[in-house]
Amino acid sequence: MLDNDQSTLKYCLYARKSSESDERQAMSIDSQLTEMRALAENEGLNVVCELQESHSAKDSGKRPVYNKLLKGLANDEYNAVLTWAPDRLSRNAGDLGAIVDLMDQGKLLHIRTYSQTFTNNPNEKFLLMILCSQAKLENDNKSINVKRGIRTKCEMGWRPGVAPLGYMNRAFGGVNDIIIDPERAPLIKEAFEKAGYERWSGRRIKAWLDEQGFKNRSGKPINLSQVLVILNTSFYYGKFQYPEAPDSPWYTGAHKPLISKELFDLVQETRGVNKGVWGSKVFAFRGLLKCGQCGADITAQDKIKELKNGETKRFVYYNCTRRKDPNCKEKYVSENRLCELMQGFIETNHEKITITDKLRAKVDKHYYVTKTLFTHYKIEQKLDDPFIEYARYVLADGTDNERIIFAGGIKTKLQIIDGKLGFYKQTLN
Repeated sequence: MLDNDQSTLKYCLYARKSSESDERQAMSIDSQLTEMRALAENEGLNVVCELQESHSAKDSGKRPVYNKLLKGLANDEYNAVLTWAPDRLSRNAGDLGAIVDLMDQGKLLHIRTYSQTFTNNPNEKFLLMILCSQAKLENDNKSINVKRGIRTKCEMGWRPGVAPLGYMNRAFGGVNDIIIDPERAPLIKEAFEKAGYERWSGRRIKAWLDEQGFKNRSGKPINLSQVLVILNTSFYYGKFQYPEAPDSPWYTGAHKPLISKELFDLVQETRGVNKGVWGSKVFAFRGLLKCGQCGADITAQDKIKELKNGETKRFVYYNCTRRKDPNCKEKYVSENRLCELMQGFIETNHEKITITDKLRAKVDKHYYVTKTLFTHYKIEQKLDDPFIEYARYVLADGTDNERIIFAGGIKTKLQIIDGKLGFYKQTLN
């Protein structure tokens, strides 16, 4: 019927090119549009609109223009799609399911690609699903191969990514190598010696490095936090962890160490019990919050209290830095109380909060696992929005690392005012 009655079909021309490097062989958007416009003219297809985007199709529901395409089909703005190939529409199960559902509902009557046509005919629809599933399989295999390649590189002793300051990445013969930076390495080695043997503080080491004219790769003096990162980086004595996460494996580097393991351990010990070990202070929500009274940053501090049973417990408090107003009256908020405030605030305002793609991936994964467990154990409980569910988990039971990633993934700046949480008003002076 569709082949004989094109007059009832209204096409949307959709073109997509991934912004990632996983589709280098795919045609450019301009090439897709040129070819499909020519096909539409030759075959007399009624194209009522054109949509295009540069976005990966590996994850479902993440393409704004593709979602607009689906919405237009659902609203009967058009009932057919013209695109270069099936994998332009879907490379994942979620988006494929959305397309098939629209075909089953009679909303999508025809898909025309450069070399094929697909209708709600069972055989054609099955072929469409096979081709899109094949594209997903290719994506999955690429991911596995990339991870295997990274793991092999680590096992060979070569740390992926940019080498730490004091080293340089060098490529020759198709092999990446990490060599010592002759200008920076001696100063970094001496910084470790001053921290370990002479008990220099991080601030004193920074001042000394500035005097020596030490610069980072951008040509600027390094800040204090970069000094502390250097002094806490095991790569300098020959070991590295990849990826940098608590449960990631350790590898022995093939690069030449700058210092000994003994000196590295000594540097970690020099901080002492009262000063804390390098990098041991974890303040998950510092950097996320502003003071609603004066507009200054919210910082954090911890207090170690001895309990009646002889054990010690760490308490974390967040407070205004008072850099803008030394007399700011905003009071301290404990981390436990702050977690309660954030949970309630997110439940009410989750739609207004912007988060990073990295955090969104964790939110979606947690939601999928939770939903699967509920189904498996036949738990009849309605789940809230995925972001709300993940926030409840992290703020109540999450690890320090999970809370750091959670807070770091929130793009929307928040404020504390009168002990309550709200959106930061940037009009404050």
